Amino acid sequence: MDNSKARRLPPLATLRAFEAAARHVSVKSAAAELSVTPTAVSHQIRRLEQTLGIALFQRQPRQLHLTAAGAELYAPLRDGFDAFAAAISRIQARETPQALTISTTPALAARWLLPRLGAFRAAYPNQDLRLHTSVEIAALDGNTADIAIRYGLGKWPGLVAKKLFDDRIAPVCSPLLKVKKAADLLKQTLIHCEWQNTLRKPSTWRAWARAAGIHQLDSRAGMMFSDESHAISAAIAGQGVALLSTSLIEPELRSGVLLQPFGPVLNTYAFYLVYPESRESDPLVQAACAWISVQAGESAAPL
Repeated sequence: MDNSKARRLPPLATLRAFEAAARHVSVKSAAAELSVTPTAVSHQIRRLEQTLGIALFQRQPRQLHLTAAGAELYAPLRDGFDAFAAAISRIQARETPQALTISTTPALAARWLLPRLGAFRAAYPNQDLRLHTSVEIAALDGNTADIAIRYGLGKWPGLVAKKLFDDRIAPVCSPLLKVKKAADLLKQTLIHCEWQNTLRKPSTWRAWARAAGIHQLDSRAGMMFSDESHAISAAIAGQGVALLSTSLIEPELRSGVLLQPFGPVLNTYAFYLVYPESRESDPLVQAACAWISVQAGESAAPL
């Protein structure tokens, strides 16, 4: 080390105490910021003045006024400490995982989003994606959730909505049931998803029977589940024929664990990625949205 270039500075504690007192124009406020006593701050300022051999404050009862030398010293100290704080914040932002909460239905979270989270963490190691699951619409206020995958027509006031993929609702069942034509439903147990009834145009067995022209089907009978995942499990177990979103059962349809023996297919709604208009330029939101959009594009290929 070249000693001729070594900095000769007073103790850092004395500079911090002086800068805080000058900024607040108060020893008491400086002490509160630094988590020390006012006496300790006064001691550090006097120590700095002794080291420099210069008075930095004109002291009056309950008032502090910088001397000309104090004002000259304060400006670069203030700028320096501000620069330190900004640099530390930038470093912490890069190194500390940032959290983003996404809201969606329990079934979509379990069947579509969760299997892909490993890839998300690999692509964005410093960003945590947290899940909020509910069939109710969650507030995108930054507390409950930041972004959401919603099911509907793509119209939510104050939100940007980007379509991920259309939904296809169709009858599916285990091959063990040997269901081959729509008329076979008259001898089978129907599996229902209760949450569909909350939609304006629900994709229920009643709607499907109307579209299929099978008026003799008792569309109210059968097994009712509030969670689509449970309905899927029941269908896999051969407990009946379920009216399900084919987007959520791609692996089972590809492997043959579940079959879609016939139509028609109901496709009233789609899945949308939504977030507040006010966060359209938020890099955290945009990174998550870009990744989810890519995943949706890869999974939207026809079966």
